[in-house]
Amino acid sequence: MKAFLITLLAMAISTASYAADNLVLVTIDGLRWQEVFNGYDPELIDHEKYTENKQQLIERFGGKSAEEKRKQLLPFLWSTVEQKGTLVGNRHKNSLANITNGWWFSYPGYNEILTGRADPTINSNDPVPNSNITFLEWLNRKSHFKGHVAVFGSWGAFSAIVNRERSGVFINAGLETADWPRLSQRARFLNELQEQLPVFWPDVRPDAFTWGLAKEYLIQKKPRVLYIALGETDDFAHDEQYHQYLDSAHRSDAILADLWETLQSIEGYRDNTNLIITVDHGRGNAVEAWPHHASGPALTQYFGKADHPHKDGIPGSDEIWLATLGPDFKRFGELSGGPTLYQNQVAATALQLLELNPMDFHREAGPVMASLLKEK
Repeated sequence: MKAFLITLLAMAISTASYAADNLVLVTIDGLRWQEVFNGYDPELIDHEKYTENKQQLIERFGGKSAEEKRKQLLPFLWSTVEQKGTLVGNRHKNSLANITNGWWFSYPGYNEILTGRADPTINSNDPVPNSNITFLEWLNRKSHFKGHVAVFGSWGAFSAIVNRERSGVFINAGLETADWPRLSQRARFLNELQEQLPVFWPDVRPDAFTWGLAKEYLIQKKPRVLYIALGETDDFAHDEQYHQYLDSAHRSDAILADLWETLQSIEGYRDNTNLIITVDHGRGNAVEAWPHHASGPALTQYFGKADHPHKDGIPGSDEIWLATLGPDFKRFGELSGGPTLYQNQVAATALQLLELNPMDFHREAGPVMASLLKEK
C-alpha cells in the first residue's frame, strides 16, 4: 500500500501544471549588463564626447555603491524583480549569460531568441523575411493559441524576423500605426501623434509608442503570448550619446514597471503570467568600443580583414543578461554563480512554461533553463 501511494504521488507531481497560462517576453536592444548590475559607467559619464549633462545624470542616477546606482537607474529591476524573481548575468559574481550565434548583432540575436538556435546564414540586419520558424509562429499555428500571439517592436525589421506573411502572427513594428479592429481612443491618439513627430532613426520609433500601443492591445485583445521589443538603447548607443542611452534604459525600466502593474491589474493575467526579459547582444566593454558590437567575422565581412582592429570581435558583444519574474520562476534575486545560460534557451523555456514540449518545436533548439523554473 505504501509503495502504491508513493507511485500515485509521483504521478501527481509529474502531471502537475505550471501555474501561469500567459507569457510575456521583453527585449531591450543592446542594453549592457554593466549598466544593469553596476549603474552608470564612471569612465563613460566623464567622457566629454559621449556624455552631456553629466551633473544632472549623477544627481538622478548616482549613489555611493554599484547597488545604489543601479537601483536609481533601474528601480523596477532592483526592487520587484530582485525581490520576486531572478537576474542573471553579473559577471563580477560569476553569473554568466551568452549568445551562441557567430555575429553578435541584432537580427541574428533575435532569431536565436525566437527560434532557439543560431543560424549562420542570417548575417545582416536587412529586413529579409526569416526562413526559420519562431516559437511565436509555431504557437500561432495551434488552435488554442491562434490569434492570441502578438508582437510589438520599435524596429520595423520585426515584421521580417517573425515573418508576418507566413506566420500570421499579429505584428506592429517600426513606424507602423495600429490597425486592429475597434481601436481604443488612446490607440487612435497614439497613431495620430506618431505621424506628427519627427523620425529620429530609419524604421525605428521611440519606445513610448511601442509600449503605448502594446498596452492598448493587451488590455483590449488579451493575447496569451506577447512579445515587446524595445529599441532606443541600441540606437542612442550607436549615436554615441551615453546620456540618452542611460535615460532610455531608465524609461525601459519604467515600461517594465507599467507592464507588470498592468498585468497584475487585469483578471486573467494577475498571478497568471510569466515574464522573461533579455537582450539581443552585448556591446563593447572598453570606453572607445562602448557604442559598437560585432564579432570578428562580422567586422571582416563589413570592413575587410585589414580595416579593423578587432580580429576576434569587439569584446563584450557576446555577453548578455536576462531576468525572470512570475509564478513559475524561482526567486533567486541577483544570481551568483550557477550554470552559464544562453540566448538559445529562451524559446524552449517559453514553450515549457506554456505546457508544450520544446522538442516538438525543434530538436536542435537550446534546452530549457531548468535551473530557473520551479518544479511542476
